[in-house]
Amino acid sequence: MKRVKLDFPILQVTWVDAEEIGDTGWNSTKDMLKEAKKACPTMLSVGYCIHRDEDHITLLSTYNPTVCSTIEKIPMSFVLNINELVKKELPDADL
Repeated sequence: MKRVKLDFPILQVTWVDAEEIGDTGWNSTKDMLKEAKKACPTMLSVGYCIHRDEDHITLLSTYNPTVCSTIEKIPMSFVLNINELVKKELPDADL
């Protein structure tokens, strides 16, 4: 089985997202006070890690050496966990 090196590892990043709640215009103060007590949502992102430093991590969902998807930049202060799913080598990849 031919193995090809990938340029980037595939990671699963667990992170807490900032959230804005409410409609345009006036909102019920009672409803907003209730929402204020709820935790921010925990998110899971999976992708090719193209950058990682102490400030942020950047993922691509789709990758080719000449074209790619949009990037997702997550501040490291939002990150709870990083799990490496696939190292930089995959069987039968044709890149």
